[in-house]
Amino acid sequence: MADTKREIERKFEFSTTKAGRRGVPDLTGTAAIAAVTDQGTAELDAVYYDTPDQRLAADGLTLRRRTGGKDAGWHLKLPVAPGVRDEITAPLGDTVPDALTALLRSRVRDTPLEPQVRLLSSRKVSHLLDADGTLLAELATDAVRAERADATAAWTEVEVELADGADPALLDAVEKTFRKAGLRVSDAPSKLARALTETGAEPPARTAGTGPGRAGDTVGAHVLAYLREQRDTLIAQDPAVRRGLPDSVHQMRVATRRLRSAFKTYRRVLDPAETAPIGEELRWLAAELGVDRDQEVLLERIQTRLDELPRTLVLGPVRGRLKIWNVARRTGSRRGALAALDSRRHLALLGALDALLADPPLLKAAARPAASALPATVLADYERLTGRIEGALSMDPGEGRDVALHEARKAAKRARYAAEAAVPALGKPARRLAKEVKAVQTLLGDHQDGFVAREALRGLAVQAAGAGESAFTWGLLYGREEALAERRERELPQVWAATARPAAAVRG
Repeated sequence: MADTKREIERKFEFSTTKAGRRGVPDLTGTAAIAAVTDQGTAELDAVYYDTPDQRLAADGLTLRRRTGGKDAGWHLKLPVAPGVRDEITAPLGDTVPDALTALLRSRVRDTPLEPQVRLLSSRKVSHLLDADGTLLAELATDAVRAERADATAAWTEVEVELADGADPALLDAVEKTFRKAGLRVSDAPSKLARALTETGAEPPARTAGTGPGRAGDTVGAHVLAYLREQRDTLIAQDPAVRRGLPDSVHQMRVATRRLRSAFKTYRRVLDPAETAPIGEELRWLAAELGVDRDQEVLLERIQTRLDELPRTLVLGPVRGRLKIWNVARRTGSRRGALAALDSRRHLALLGALDALLADPPLLKAAARPAASALPATVLADYERLTGRIEGALSMDPGEGRDVALHEARKAAKRARYAAEAAVPALGKPARRLAKEVKAVQTLLGDHQDGFVAREALRGLAVQAAGAGESAFTWGLLYGREEALAERRERELPQVWAATARPAAAVRG
C-alpha cells in the first residue's frame, strides 16, 4: 500500500562560513510563527535508486530507501511545480515496491533500478507553531554526507516544509528572515541533485528542443522539438494516470493526438513510412485510455441535463437507472487502461518514439527555414478543414450531416494543433488562428457529444420501457439534446467565419 503527500518546501544553504557558524536564526515572530519547539535529532540513512544512465534524476524524480526517523520506508518524489512535489511512500522492504515500480515504468522501461548514492544525514528538527499551537511548518537542519563509489561530499542545508493547509506565503517570510542571517535559497533542487553534482556524477539534461522559431531554424528542428515535447508529456502523464489524478487521462490522450496529427501534418518533413506505424500505435493507446474517460464525460452530460429539469418532469427511477447503466459500462474500463500502460505494446511504442527522435527520418523539405515554410503547412490543414465544414453545411440535417460534422471536428483538431505547433515560429497570426479554430472545434465537439448522448438516451429509454418504467424523461432529454444540436449547427457559420481573418494573416 502506498500513501501520497503533497510536499511544499524550500531548501536553504549558508552563503558564508561565518553565517554557518552563527547557525539558523530564531524564527519566532516571523509571519504567524509564535513559537519554535525542538523535536530532537534523527540519524537518517537513505540509499537513492536510479537507472545507470540516471533517467529519474534527469527528470527531477527521486526514489530512495530510507531508515531512521519517523518515516522510514521507500519514498518516491514526483515534481509538481518549483518547490512542490508529491511524495509517495511505501513500507520498508529489500526491493522496490511494485506500487512504486509501476509509477516509474514509462521512464525506466526494462532497465533495472540500482543503488546510486547513499546519503547519511544528522537531522535536527524543530516545529514552527502559531499562537494556538497549530503546526505551521517543520524546520530541519541537515548535516549531510554523500557517498557514491569512491567519492564523498559533505554540506549543511536547511529545509522548511509547510504543514498541511499552511499558507505558502510563510515560506517567503522565512526566506526574508534567512537572507538577513546569511542563508540563501539552495541552487540544487534536491539533496540527490547536489550529491550527484558534488561527487562528479551530475545528471544528464534530458534531450529537448532548442527553441523553435528563430529565423534560422529549419522545419526539421522545429518539428522534432515539438515531437519531443509531446513525447515527454506522454511519459510524464503515465504516473498521473495510474494515480487517477484529475485530467491526466485527457492530457495523455491529447499528447497522443498531437503526435499523430504532427506525423500527418509534417509528412513531407518526416518519412511517413516510418511514422505511420507509430501513429497507429498511438491511435491504439488513445482508444484504450478513452473508454473510461468518454463514459465519464457522457455521464456528466446526462446528469447535467437531468439536473436542469423540474422535479415534476423526472418520472420513475431515472437516477437509479442511470447509475446502473453507468456502472455496467464502466466495469473494468479503468482496469483496461492500466493494463494497456503495463503492456509490452505500450513499452514498444515509447521505445519507437525514442528511436524516431534519436535518429529522425528527415526528408529533403526538413532543411527549409521554419519561418518561411510553416505558413503553407498550417494553411494546408486549414484548407482541409474548410472543405469538411463547407461539405457538412451543404448537407440536409440528419445522420449524414452529423457524421460529416464529426469528421469536420477531427479536421479542426488537426488544424488547431498545426497552428499551435507553429506559434514559436510564426507568432501572433498562428496563435490567433489556433484560438479561432479551437472555438470551431469546441462547438463541433459539443455537437458530437450531443449525438453520442442521444444514442445513449435512446438506449436508456428502451431499457426503462422494457423494465416497465416510464420512458418519458429519457425522451424529454433526447428532445433537448436534439434542439441543442440544431442550435449548434445554426451557430457554426458565424463561428467558422471568425477564422478567415487570422488564416489570411498566416498566409501573409
